[in-house]
Amino acid sequence: MTTTTAPLATATSTTTGRFWFAADSVVSGVNGLAYLALAGPIADLLGADAATYRWLGLFMLGYATVVGLYARSSMSARAGWAIVLGNAVWVIASLEVAATGMFGLDGPGRAWAVAQALVVADLALMQARALRAR
Repeated sequence: MTTTTAPLATATSTTTGRFWFAADSVVSGVNGLAYLALAGPIADLLGADAATYRWLGLFMLGYATVVGLYARSSMSARAGWAIVLGNAVWVIASLEVAATGMFGLDGPGRAWAVAQALVVADLALMQARALRAR
């Protein structure tokens, strides 16, 4: 009897890849909604102005939608790599904002920028691993 494990391995790596992209979509979407709904209190807590958080919230909801659609589709790995690259750019930009205090972030705001950069970096690494396993 001959058995093949390639389809199972492909199905498993596809499911894992979808999971990490779906997780990115959910985290980004929840964060975006919070930025929109609670822009004033978040600005008071982290620094910057409420308008900045509203714009970030809108951007993050758009991003979450795109990533969510990718997670549910059979798009090419190239689109997945574009998402990973976008996440890497977000991490670098977040660390730059934290280091410079851009947008008027205070101590808690800078700490938040670093913390969320670490989460995004972890998601990007897991997404990249899943894409390589394809």
